[in-house]
Order: sequence, then C-alpha cells, then structure tokens
Amino acid sequence: MIALIQRVSSASVTVANETAEHETVGAIGPGLLVLLGIEKDDDQAKADKLVRKVLAYRVFSDPDGKMNLNVQQIGGSLLVVSQFTLAADTHTGLRPSFSSGASHQDAEHWYQYFVQAARQLGMTTETGRFAADMQVSLVNDGPVTFWLQV
Repeated sequence: MIALIQRVSSASVTVANETAEHETVGAIGPGLLVLLGIEKDDDQAKADKLVRKVLAYRVFSDPDGKMNLNVQQIGGSLLVVSQFTLAADTHTGLRPSFSSGASHQDAEHWYQYFVQAARQLGMTTETGRFAADMQVSLVNDGPVTFWLQV
C-alpha cells in the first residue's frame, strides 16, 4: 500500500456529474492530500500501519519552524483520493505495467477501509470517488510531498 502525501493549504476533488458539469465531492483546508495506491498483497495489517503512519507523520511546522507536528496536532484534515497509477511498475520500457496493482474489487475494499480507519481514529476525512475520472486541485504548502509505503 502506497500513500503519496502532500501538505496542503487546501485541496479539492471534482467529478463530472450526469450533465457533464463538475461537482466537488471532497474538499479540505489545511491538512494532507493522500493519493492512495493499493497493491495485490495489501491487507488489513498494511492498511492499519499506513493509516497510523499518515496520521502520525510529522510534516507540519512547530513554532520554531521545524517539521515536528502531525496533521492531528495542527487540527488538519485528510483528502483521500484513490490512485491506481501509484502501483505501476516503471522500471523498464516506456509504458507502465499495472500488474502489481490490486484488482478493482480489492482496491476499492482497502481504499474504503483506509478511509474508515482514519475516521475511526478521529480524523476529519474527505474523499474523492473511487475509480472516477477526477480533477484534483491543491495548494501544496512548502511544497512538501512524501512517498510512504508499507
């Protein structure tokens, strides 16, 4: 399981509705945009470990300007967006292989599990729409971006 986390001042995700207009399905102020990739061998232990790591990862500045605070300590939120391309194998060739990615059914299950686990830990969590063609907007604060993988 992979989380590409970005410290944001704000972030939102829109999807096209039935009339082809874009509607916002998730939006946050300060917090973390979490692009979540699910791989074939992911399970509950990996999901639990990753959600705890995302929530505890110290990427926000303390009063001395050092990255010592996590998203919960600053009262921030999460915007979790599924992104199957994070599971791509890009080591050879000029076209990514997605053979290590989870099946659609498994990926949706673990995506929803991750979101619910974050909420159960008290985190305000917004989402994109699984498997939709989404438009993600963000103001990356820093910029600060980290790749977390378990």
